[in-house]
Amino acid sequence: MNADSPRPGVAPSRPQADPRLERLLAHPALWRAGAATRAPVWPSGFASLDEGLPGGGWPRSGLIEILPARFGQGELQLMLPALAALTARPEARWCVWVKPPLQPFAPALATAGMVLARVLIVRATDRGRRPAALWAFEQALGSGACDSVLAWARHAPIRQLRRLQLAAQRGNALGVLFRPRESARENSPAMLRMALEPRRGGARVTLLKSRGGTLRALDLTWEAIRREPLEAS
Repeated sequence: MNADSPRPGVAPSRPQADPRLERLLAHPALWRAGAATRAPVWPSGFASLDEGLPGGGWPRSGLIEILPARFGQGELQLMLPALAALTARPEARWCVWVKPPLQPFAPALATAGMVLARVLIVRATDRGRRPAALWAFEQALGSGACDSVLAWARHAPIRQLRRLQLAAQRGNALGVLFRPRESARENSPAMLRMALEPRRGGARVTLLKSRGGTLRALDLTWEAIRREPLEAS
C-alpha cells in the first residue's frame, strides 16, 4: 500500500480551500452556472412570468433589458406590480426613472399602488460625447440609495452596458434598461433580456436571454387601471 493512500475505514482529508479562490468566487462580477437560481428576487406580480424567470422573479440586483416594439407600449405595465411593492415597503429606497420618453401620469401610478414620494424622475440632456441618460443611470445604480432604476435609451455601447451591470451589483439595485426591439441583435452582458409586443389587454413577452431561466414566449394580461402610466405631454 502506498504511504500516501488513505487507510481503510478512514475518510481522506479534504484539501484546504485557497482563500484567493474564495475571494474570486465571491466577486459580484463573476457568474457561475446555477448561481442565478439562488439569488434573491422580487416577484414580478405575474405568476406565469415568475415561473420562467430565474429564481422566480426580477433579480434584486443586476441589469435587465426590456425591448418593446415601441417606447410607451407596455414596458411600464410590465414593471408596475413590482415597483408598487418596492415603493410601499417601510424600508423602501428610491425608485428612479431616467429620461422617460413620455410624461409619467401620476394618478395612474398611484392607482397601480406606487408610492409617489419614493419616485424620482431624472430629465437628462446630452452634452458632449457621453450620453447623459446612461451616465445618470450608472450613477443612480451604484449610489446605494435605490431599490430600482429605470432608463430609456436608443443606443448603448456594450462597454457602457458592462459598467451598468457592475454598478447595479455594487449598489444592490435592480437596473431596468428599455431599448428598441432591434437591439436584440446586439450582444449584451445583461443577466436577463426580453422582447415585449403589445396585445389586446396585455402583451406577449419573449425571453431572449435568461441565466438559469426558461427561454420561451408567454402572454400576460394587464390589470385594469384608469389611465396609461405614460402619456404624451
